[in-house]
Amino acid sequence: MPEPFFSRKLPLQVAVALLSLIPISVGAMGILLGPRWLGLDPPWPASLDSHFRYLSGIFFAGGVAFVSTIPRIERHTGRVRLLAALVVAGGLARAYSLSAVGMPTSGHLFGLAMELIVTPLLVIWQARVAASNPGR
Repeated sequence: MPEPFFSRKLPLQVAVALLSLIPISVGAMGILLGPRWLGLDPPWPASLDSHFRYLSGIFFAGGVAFVSTIPRIERHTGRVRLLAALVVAGGLARAYSLSAVGMPTSGHLFGLAMELIVTPLLVIWQARVAASNPGR
Protein backbone atom coordinates (compact mmCIF):
# COMPACT_ATOMS: atom_id res chain seq x y z
CA MET A 1 0.00 0.00 0.00
CA PRO A 2 1.50 3.40 -0.96
CA GLU A 3 2.44 5.83 1.75
CA PRO A 4 -0.02 8.80 2.11
CA PHE A 5 1.22 12.01 0.50
CA PHE A 6 1.43 14.00 3.73
CA SER A 7 3.56 11.26 5.31
CA ARG A 8 6.24 11.41 2.62
CA LYS A 9 9.48 13.23 3.29
CA LEU A 10 10.45 14.40 -0.21
CA PRO A 11 7.33 16.50 -0.96
CA LEU A 12 7.74 18.24 2.42
CA GLN A 13 11.41 18.90 1.72
CA VAL A 14 10.54 20.40 -1.66
CA ALA A 15 7.77 22.54 -0.13
CA VAL A 16 10.06 23.86 2.61
CA ALA A 17 12.81 24.58 0.06
CA LEU A 18 10.45 26.53 -2.19
CA LEU A 19 8.71 28.38 0.64
CA SER A 20 12.06 29.30 2.22
CA LEU A 21 12.88 31.26 -0.91
CA ILE A 22 10.25 33.82 0.14
CA PRO A 23 11.85 35.02 3.40
CA ILE A 24 15.34 34.65 1.95
CA SER A 25 14.61 36.80 -1.09
CA VAL A 26 12.34 39.31 0.67
CA GLY A 27 14.80 39.58 3.56
CA ALA A 28 17.71 40.14 1.17
CA MET A 29 15.80 42.86 -0.68
CA GLY A 30 14.95 44.56 2.62
CA ILE A 31 18.58 44.42 3.73
CA LEU A 32 19.87 45.82 0.45
CA LEU A 33 17.17 48.40 -0.32
CA GLY A 34 15.74 49.29 3.07
CA PRO A 35 12.27 50.89 3.10
CA ARG A 36 12.71 51.85 -0.57
CA TRP A 37 11.85 48.21 -1.32
CA LEU A 38 8.26 48.99 -0.24
CA GLY A 39 8.01 51.79 -2.78
CA LEU A 40 8.77 54.52 -0.26
CA ASP A 41 10.85 57.50 -1.23
CA PRO A 42 13.56 58.84 1.06
CA PRO A 43 14.16 60.66 3.21
CA TRP A 44 13.02 58.55 6.12
CA PRO A 45 14.42 58.55 9.64
CA ALA A 46 17.70 56.68 10.06
CA SER A 47 16.13 54.76 12.95
CA LEU A 48 13.33 53.50 10.67
CA ASP A 49 15.91 52.41 8.08
CA SER A 50 17.99 50.66 10.74
CA HIS A 51 14.99 48.85 12.23
CA PHE A 52 13.66 47.84 8.80
CA ARG A 53 17.03 46.38 7.75
CA TYR A 54 17.43 44.64 11.12
CA LEU A 55 14.04 42.94 10.80
CA SER A 56 14.86 42.07 7.19
CA GLY A 57 18.02 40.37 8.44
CA ILE A 58 15.99 38.31 10.91
CA PHE A 59 13.54 37.42 8.13
CA PHE A 60 16.46 36.33 5.90
CA ALA A 61 18.02 34.27 8.71
CA GLY A 62 14.67 32.59 9.42
CA GLY A 63 14.51 31.43 5.82
CA VAL A 64 18.05 30.07 6.05
CA ALA A 65 17.16 28.33 9.32
CA PHE A 66 14.21 26.60 7.64
CA VAL A 67 16.57 25.48 4.86
CA SER A 68 18.79 23.89 7.51
CA THR A 69 15.95 21.50 8.40
CA ILE A 70 15.56 20.12 4.88
CA PRO A 71 18.14 17.29 4.73
CA ARG A 72 16.80 15.44 7.80
CA ILE A 73 13.46 17.17 8.19
CA GLU A 74 11.93 14.18 9.95
CA ARG A 75 14.38 14.72 12.83
CA HIS A 76 13.98 18.49 13.21
CA THR A 77 10.56 18.70 14.82
CA GLY A 78 11.75 21.01 17.61
CA ARG A 79 13.53 23.38 15.24
CA VAL A 80 10.61 23.47 12.81
CA ARG A 81 8.20 24.23 15.65
CA LEU A 82 10.40 26.97 17.11
CA LEU A 83 10.85 28.63 13.73
CA ALA A 84 7.14 28.32 13.02
CA ALA A 85 6.30 29.87 16.40
CA LEU A 86 8.49 32.86 15.52
CA VAL A 87 6.77 33.20 12.14
CA VAL A 88 3.30 32.94 13.68
CA ALA A 89 4.23 35.55 16.32
CA GLY A 90 5.23 37.88 13.49
CA GLY A 91 1.95 37.12 11.74
CA LEU A 92 0.00 37.96 14.88
CA ALA A 93 1.85 41.27 15.08
CA ARG A 94 0.99 41.88 11.42
CA ALA A 95 -2.67 41.04 12.15
CA TYR A 96 -2.63 43.55 15.01
CA SER A 97 -1.30 46.17 12.61
CA LEU A 98 -4.12 45.38 10.21
CA SER A 99 -6.70 45.97 12.95
CA ALA A 100 -4.97 49.03 14.45
CA VAL A 101 -3.77 50.84 11.32
CA GLY A 102 -5.75 49.43 8.41
CA MET A 103 -5.43 47.34 5.30
CA PRO A 104 -1.86 46.85 4.04
CA THR A 105 -0.82 46.05 0.48
CA SER A 106 -1.58 42.70 -1.12
CA GLY A 107 2.02 41.58 -0.54
CA HIS A 108 1.57 42.02 3.18
CA LEU A 109 -1.76 40.18 3.09
CA PHE A 110 0.05 37.34 1.29
CA GLY A 111 2.61 37.37 4.10
CA LEU A 112 -0.16 37.24 6.68
CA ALA A 113 -1.65 34.16 5.02
CA MET A 114 1.77 32.50 4.86
CA GLU A 115 2.42 33.27 8.53
CA LEU A 116 -0.94 32.30 10.01
CA ILE A 117 -2.16 29.56 7.65
CA VAL A 118 0.65 27.98 5.61
CA THR A 119 3.26 27.86 8.37
CA PRO A 120 1.02 26.02 10.89
CA LEU A 121 0.07 23.58 8.12
CA LEU A 122 3.77 22.90 7.49
CA VAL A 123 4.20 22.11 11.21
CA ILE A 124 1.39 19.56 11.01
CA TRP A 125 2.87 18.08 7.82
CA GLN A 126 6.33 17.83 9.38
CA ALA A 127 4.85 16.08 12.44
CA ARG A 128 3.21 13.50 10.17
CA VAL A 129 6.46 12.92 8.32
CA ALA A 130 8.34 12.57 11.61
CA ALA A 131 5.77 10.07 12.90
CA SER A 132 5.99 8.06 9.65
CA ASN A 133 9.79 7.95 9.74
CA PRO A 134 10.70 6.97 13.32
CA GLY A 135 14.38 6.40 13.93
CA ARG A 136 15.44 7.43 10.42
